[in-house]
Amino acid sequence: MKITIHKEGWPVIVLVFFLLLTIVVLINIFVPHNGFVHYLLYLAGIVFYIFVIRFFRHPLRPVVPDPNIVLCGADGKVVVIEEVIENEYFKSKRKQVSVFMSPTNVHVNWSPAGGVIKYFRHIQGWYFIASKPKSSHENERTTVVIETENKEEIMFRQIAGTVARRIVCYAKEGKKVKQGDEIGIIKFGSRFDIFLPVEADIKVKIGDKVAGNQTIIARLGNDN
Repeated sequence: MKITIHKEGWPVIVLVFFLLLTIVVLINIFVPHNGFVHYLLYLAGIVFYIFVIRFFRHPLRPVVPDPNIVLCGADGKVVVIEEVIENEYFKSKRKQVSVFMSPTNVHVNWSPAGGVIKYFRHIQGWYFIASKPKSSHENERTTVVIETENKEEIMFRQIAGTVARRIVCYAKEGKKVKQGDEIGIIKFGSRFDIFLPVEADIKVKIGDKVAGNQTIIARLGNDN
């Protein structure tokens, strides 16, 4: 599997590089004699820089589209599977599956299904811990609804967390997307919610580790 650096990461990577370089220069100006503390700080800076680069890794995962399945849109761990009343768009019962992304997970997000984007909103909010249930409707988030070729409507949300304060979403109402298309990225941790028809056959369980564009979250319609 090929892995690249996400385009949203390069400004951060370059900025962090020059900040760390500036810190090294200042340390050597004010404390010119290198010692154990210097090398410890250098090592800490290198480890931190590797973490920043690794955070923005972008694995390329080809998908064979299937309108009868819903793929996971993010890497992480399943923290919620429940039937809820979705009040933003559907105003009715839906099955919700939520994936929590830790800072060590890939943070690129992909479209769980293919079709036409019928609804998109970016909503300002709080920054509660993303693994908590209230983060789904109180945190900063984007909401996207896709109508599939089978006329099923699938909703998903990118949700900011305590550390994640920046959501990038490429969705636009009326835009056609393929299953597995990159939909955006959440910078530094958070959560990805999927809202499915109540008759959807869920294929994961709470605690499962899942991978975007690889794990099947549910099967739809008569393909259960």
